[in-house]
Amino acid sequence: MDFTGSHILSIDQFEQSDIEHVFRVADAMEPYASRRRVTRVLEGAILGNMFFEPSTRTRVSFGCAFNLLGGEVRETTGFESSAIAKGESLYDTARVLSGYSDVICMRHPQNGSVAEFAEASRVPVINGGDGSNEHPTQALLDLYTIRKEMAAKGKGLDGLRIAMIGDLKYGRTVHSLCRLLALYKNVQVTLVSPVELAMPEYLVDLLRAAGHQVSITDELTASISKVDIAYSTRIQEERFASKQEADLYRGRFRLNQSIYTEFCEPNTVIMHPLPRDSRAEANELDNDLNANPNLAIFRQTDNGILVRMALFALVLDVVDQVDKHAREVRWYTGR
Repeated sequence: MDFTGSHILSIDQFEQSDIEHVFRVADAMEPYASRRRVTRVLEGAILGNMFFEPSTRTRVSFGCAFNLLGGEVRETTGFESSAIAKGESLYDTARVLSGYSDVICMRHPQNGSVAEFAEASRVPVINGGDGSNEHPTQALLDLYTIRKEMAAKGKGLDGLRIAMIGDLKYGRTVHSLCRLLALYKNVQVTLVSPVELAMPEYLVDLLRAAGHQVSITDELTASISKVDIAYSTRIQEERFASKQEADLYRGRFRLNQSIYTEFCEPNTVIMHPLPRDSRAEANELDNDLNANPNLAIFRQTDNGILVRMALFALVLDVVDQVDKHAREVRWYTGR
C-alpha cells in the first residue's frame, strides 16, 4: 500500500505487510505520545475533524495525535452545527472543507458515507466510523493492543484465540477486526451474541475462508473459558428503531471479577472499544474488574494515539522527518 496521500476508509485496503508497517511506525511514536519528546513535524498542517455522531475517544484521540505531531485541529460536531443541516450535500461539504484542511477525519451515521465524502475531497480522508459498516482505525489499534498483550505473554497473532461478545450485528469495531484477523493464521474465533445480533454472515464466511475456526453461540461463560482475548462490545442503541428494542438485549452478557475468576484462564485479556455501558441495566464490564491487570481497555485507548499518529505520519509522508523536528519536553508530565 502506498500510504502517501491515500484515504484510509476500510480494512480491505491493508495487506499484512501494511499492518506491520503501521505498527512499526506506531512503536516509534511512543516517546512523543508519552510526552518524553516533542516533535513539530506537522507544524502549520490542519486536521479537519468532522464528527456527525457522538464521540469522545475517537474524536479527541485523532485531535491529540495530530497535535502531538505539531499540527492544528479544527472541529465540526453534530449535524446541527454544520451546513448539512441546511441541505448541503456531502460532495459540496467535502469540496469546501478539504480546501481548509490537509487531512480530514470523518464519522457519519450512514454506511458508505465517508467513502462518498472522500470521492469529492481534495485531501486524504480517514474513516472514523461510518454507521454499522467499519471503524478501521479502531480495528488497527485493537490489533496493535492484542499484539502487545500477546507479546508480553510470549505469543503472537497467529494461533490467537478470541471471543467477541455482545452486539456483533451493529458493532462496526468487530466488523473491521474480523477483516484484520482474516489476514493471520489459525485464529480461533468464538462469536457470542443473541441470535438477533449475530455477526453478519459474510464476515463469518470471510473468517472461515481464511481457514479460521469459528464458533457461534449465545452462551457466555463456556465461551470465555479457553481464550486469549475476551472482547466485549456494547449494545449499539443508536442503531435500533427504539430504546425499548435495544433494552431487550442490554445486560445479556455481563462480565465481572467473579465470573472472570471462575471461568477464564488466569491471563485472559479483557478488551472493549469503549464506551462501556456502566448503567445498572447493562454493566457490560463491572467496575470490580478495574483492578484486574488483564483489563486492557485503557491500554487500548493509549494505543489509539500511537496508531493514529502513525497513520497521519504515513499519509502525510513525514515518517522519516519526525525525529528531525524533535526536542525534549519543557514541562513536568508526571508519566
